[in-house]
Formats: sequence, structure tokens, C-alpha cells
Amino acid sequence: MTKPLASRLALVTGASRGIGYATALALAKAGAHIVAVARTQGGLEELDDAIRAVGGSATLVPLNMTDSEGIARLGAALHERHGKLDILVGNAGIAGPSSPLGHIELKPWSDVIAVNVTANFQLIRCMEPLLRQSDAGRAVFVTSGIANKATAYLGPYAASKAALDALVRVWAAETAITPIKVNLFSPGPIRTRMRAQVFPGEDPMTLDTAEQVAEFIVPMCKPEWTESGKLYHYPSRALMTFRDPLIAATDQAGQD
Repeated sequence: MTKPLASRLALVTGASRGIGYATALALAKAGAHIVAVARTQGGLEELDDAIRAVGGSATLVPLNMTDSEGIARLGAALHERHGKLDILVGNAGIAGPSSPLGHIELKPWSDVIAVNVTANFQLIRCMEPLLRQSDAGRAVFVTSGIANKATAYLGPYAASKAALDALVRVWAAETAITPIKVNLFSPGPIRTRMRAQVFPGEDPMTLDTAEQVAEFIVPMCKPEWTESGKLYHYPSRALMTFRDPLIAATDQAGQD
């Protein structure tokens, strides 16, 4: 039986652990060849072993997302080798410091913006030409409800995710008449290392796993997915526009 993503090429950032790892593996199970991007070589090698174990294949790319030139080189290499990209999952992110805004130094602030916003901007710049060469280019970016909740002491992370949301919405609008579909995915509280770092007193066993989340990201990457400029809110299992009342009620969103 032909797998649903057979012959599709999927780039996943932050693929060495958590939601990125789980999504890369789930996409590989569905038949996609995975271009796995992460800083951690060991984590990438573990992912490669897991993908091979399910009969899939991967190309490992050890790359810090702050390396804008490296992202550009990756885009050029994909163009030379494959001539296209079918799926882009922008998952890589860092939480940054948990502290009052007035206590945060400029360097950690800049680091969060570099990974969570600027890197995704560079991905869009460098990967859009490749996605346009696909018959059904799909892009999904992992965001957070904190972008709208504006949770105290998580300023850099909240600001960066709010910026990411705006960036992705703009790109969705710019590609509205193309075959590319661009969406956001908000996982909510998930059992990941990042979550444990930010909320150390939380019982992780009360949370859904990254593997559960990945099963909902995969359909958004398939050619038959037709929505664009939307947000999939995993906690409520709902696909939303950015003006849906549920988002305003859930995330306390304000006026534009």
C-alpha cells in the first residue's frame, strides 16, 4: 500500500527532541523523506535510527537556527539536490528567561527573538521558492497560546510567539492564490523538556505527549489539506481563524 506522503520531502526544524522529533518520525512513517534540522548531533542520530526502524529515510542537518547563512545554504542544497520542498515544519524554539522584563538582559532577549522569529523569517525567505516548485507545498509553524495570554515573567517567549503569529499570517496572505498552504499549530501544555524547564513544579504525567500532538500536525502537511492562514488549537481540537470568539475567550486576545 502506498503511503500518503510517499515521494514528499519534509523539512523539520528542532527535530532532535520533543514535538519536532515526534513530528519528523510521524511524517517519515507516512512516507516522507525527512530533512531533520537541529543543533544536537546526537539527537539527530537517534531520530535517524528511529526513522530507519520504521522503514523511512532522513537527511541530517546539524545547524543552529541563528545561522542565517546556514539556512540559506540549506535552501540552495535542497534546490540543487531535489529542486523542491513539499513540507516545512517550523518547530525550533527556545523559552528564554523566566523573569520580570526589567531584570532581563539584552542578550537573552535577542537570543529568543533570533531563534523564534528571525530564523523562521529566514526559513520563509529561503524555502518559499522551493515550496512553490511543489504541487502542494505545506508549511506549519508551532506557536503558543502564551502569545495572546501575555503570561507574566515570560515576556521574551510571549513576544516572540506573537511576532511569529503575525509573520505566518502575513505569509499566508501573500501566498493565498498559490498552491502553498501556511498555518499555525498551538499545542498547549505538552510533556516536553522545554515545558518542564518553564514549569518545573508541574506533573508531566498529566500532560499529553509530543507523539500525540504529532498525529494532528501530519494531516496539515498532506496535499489534501486545503486550509491556509488558520490556527489549529490542539487543546480544543479546533481549527480557528484569528478572529474566532474561542481564541479571544481562551487566550484573552485584544483588539488589533
